[in-house]
Order: sequence, then C-alpha cells, then structure tokens
Amino acid sequence: MDLWNTLIINPMVNALLFLYGLLFHNLTLTIVVFTVIIRAITFPLTYQSQKSQKKMAEMQNSPEWKHVQEKYAKDKDKLAQEQMKMWQAAGYNPLSGCLPLVLQFPILIGMYQAITNAIAASPIQLYNLSTHLYSFLPGVTNLLPLDNTFLWLNLGLPDPYYVMPILVAATSWVQSKVMTPPPSTDPQMAQSTQMTALMSTLMFAWFSLSFASGLSIYFIVGNILGIIQYGMTNPLKWENIFSLGLSTPTPAIEAKGGKKSKR
Repeated sequence: MDLWNTLIINPMVNALLFLYGLLFHNLTLTIVVFTVIIRAITFPLTYQSQKSQKKMAEMQNSPEWKHVQEKYAKDKDKLAQEQMKMWQAAGYNPLSGCLPLVLQFPILIGMYQAITNAIAASPIQLYNLSTHLYSFLPGVTNLLPLDNTFLWLNLGLPDPYYVMPILVAATSWVQSKVMTPPPSTDPQMAQSTQMTALMSTLMFAWFSLSFASGLSIYFIVGNILGIIQYGMTNPLKWENIFSLGLSTPTPAIEAKGGKKSKR
C-alpha cells in the first residue's frame, strides 16, 4: 500500500493540486489538463500499439496467411508455429498491443483515488488527504477544500442524471469504431475485435455510473484525445460509427475471374 501511494497516488494528488492552483481553482479544467498530460506521456506506447495492431491486421489479410490457414487447418500446433514465424517476419509483438491497456488500469485506479482524495470535504477526508501531500509544494494546504462543483455535478459523486455515463459510452463507442483496423478475413478474429470494442464501451460506462463524475471527465477527454492522436497517423473511419458490427470478412481469397485461388 505504501508503494502504491508513493508511486501512484501521491504524485497524482499533488499534480492535481498543483495544476488546480495554476488553473484558477477550476477543478474541471484541472482534470482536462491532467488528462492531456497523461495522454502525452503515454502516447509513445499507444502509437507503438497502433502500429502493432496494423501489422497484425495486414498479416491476417494477406494471401500468405490464408494459404497457411488452409494448409495447416487440421494441425493447430503447426499453424501456431507458422503464425509465430509470420509475426516475427512482420515485426509484430503480441504483447505490445496489450501493454497500453495494462498500464491504463493503474492510471484509472490512481486517477479515481486521486480525485476522491483531492475532493476531500469532511475533517476525516481532509486529514487523509494531508497524508498524501508533498511538504515542498508551497501553499498547497491553502487550496483546500477544492471547489468540486461543475454545472449540476458534484465531481466527487456519480452523475445523478446519467448524462456523463451516456457521454462516456458514446465517446468510447465512437473511438472504437473510427479507430477500427482493417477488418480481418478471419471471422473469429473479427468477432473478437467487435466483442472487445463492445465490452470496453460497457465497462467504462459502468465505471461512470459507479464512480466520481470527475473520472467521467477524464474518460471523455481521454477518448477524444485518443481519436485525435490516432487520426494524426491513421485514417479515421467515420462511416463505421453507425454500423453495429465490423465489415463482413471475405470468406476466401479470390483470384482473377472471381474464382477461389488454389494453392
């Protein structure tokens, strides 16, 4: 617990308070700027993950992979070996796609705890907050308690009107659709990608229903920034927003004249 506080909670709490002092004591603006900073720090990992996913999609749509699937359809071990060889040849690392997601969860948990700690109001909460403060930050105690109101929201509590969860779900859905890599010719992989996007949207919507609405602001801004960052290096597929599923995968590679190729 001490290690978690030292590495995650304390830096986040003090960063929030420092920004709060700079940004006119506006907690909403503080969360927005903090989200931008977090996104900028993690962008190299996110970019590598996107490149890795693109390589994976290109490999799965290639004639060579289709040929390997057909050749070793009845030998799963050999198919896995050939797949690994193709991954290595393409420079694809399966772990690189998971790393940003793995790193995101400590950030999300830390962000939630940092917000709930920073928005301390009761004497007990204020005392608990004081245990996380850096003594070398000048005048930080004078910032307390923070102004936790924004429009109809108490940023330390869930949105009673469910507006923020709806916005979180909408931006998560849009992000998952416009950032979808080329559809895989493997029906199982296409279905897995679709299910992952849906579960991610539902998960963040549930977080927004259950946790502080300040965290919802972090989600919404993060989703928008994710779309912008992706659009800087990849084409955004806006036409996918209103589709319930991914593009229908091609059942087989076709040769000239519309016939299936034989190998």
